[in-house]
Amino acid sequence: MTTSVRTRVAIIGAGPAGLLLSHLLADAGIESVVIDSRTRAEIETTIRAGILEQGTVEVLEATGASERVRTAGNRHDGIELRFAGEGHRIDFAGLVGRGVWLYPQHEVLKDLIAARLAGGQDLRFGVSAQRVEGADTDRPRVIATDADGAPLEIEADFVVGADGSRSVAREAVTGSSTGGYFREYPFAWFGILCEAPPSAEELIYSNSPDGFALISQRSATIQRMYFQCDPETDPTAFSEAELWDALQTRVPGTTLREGPIFQRDVLRFRSFVAHELRRGRVALVGDAAHTVPPTGAKGMNLAVADVLVLERALRALLQEGDERLVDAYAETALRRIWKAQHFSWWMTNMLHVAPDASEFDRLRQVGELRSVVESEHGRAYLAEAYTGWPL
Repeated sequence: MTTSVRTRVAIIGAGPAGLLLSHLLADAGIESVVIDSRTRAEIETTIRAGILEQGTVEVLEATGASERVRTAGNRHDGIELRFAGEGHRIDFAGLVGRGVWLYPQHEVLKDLIAARLAGGQDLRFGVSAQRVEGADTDRPRVIATDADGAPLEIEADFVVGADGSRSVAREAVTGSSTGGYFREYPFAWFGILCEAPPSAEELIYSNSPDGFALISQRSATIQRMYFQCDPETDPTAFSEAELWDALQTRVPGTTLREGPIFQRDVLRFRSFVAHELRRGRVALVGDAAHTVPPTGAKGMNLAVADVLVLERALRALLQEGDERLVDAYAETALRRIWKAQHFSWWMTNMLHVAPDASEFDRLRQVGELRSVVESEHGRAYLAEAYTGWPL
């Protein structure tokens, strides 16, 4: 037999977007059900990057979604752009009076899950959404199976797809699970996690003739580093010595602190924006609506921005019967989405070496980097976009 559930808002996906939306809706007195195909342990232990814009931090703190973001997170007031063997600091605080926080996404999720469960949220792990029906009606439904494989139907006043880049909800909105504007890149990141102290106080984004590298951090003892590679690279094909050599050659002038490598992976990335963000009473947020290359550190921050726009629209719709903000949701959200897409594309193309790059391309790229670091306005644009536009 099918179990039927009735709620105001059905949210598919217990990632940052889905959980934050449920948190904000609860504060407004709007009940929701959140489902996710993963277990709680899988969500909380999957290590993901986490550069939070200042606005994102302020939202998490002001809404009570996270009390640890400032105490456990590390504020960074700049990054280093390294090219032609020299480092150039982009002083966020000095240029735009803002900063970012290094706080991994899985830590944000731990905070959000704890906050939602403490608030009595109907949060269901191991529930797999199959499809969304009735988008053009006032009672859309999520057709799913529960953790035991039994049929489950969730009827709601509104359905939100916050279920990532392989979104089930996307087809109900766009008519296709893949329908959108798309750009694939001819390179990927080879990422490692290692046991070592930080190699630098701030993140290093390095352009070199051998390719891009990012020297990042996770904690005082765990570091995350990446170097540009072919998308088809086998993560097991390198020895630890070869990995450290590949990283070190891309950051001349900085001596990396080495340690045991306990995780390695190849991260493919792309730019994507769904053709539509809303149809009737179904809307997309976060990676269900768009994905960006990680170079601009925009992924989770863009999801938070989507949620703030949609939450205001849902309050107006469900509490006042006012459809204007829901009707404007896509247009409003897309203004920021396309700015973030441009910034992420720009950072990616400015810092990576294309496989077919000519000597002209390499020298032009260095000229572009110099145009940024030698101009206060160029540095300020990078600082403003990286730390986040007003929410």
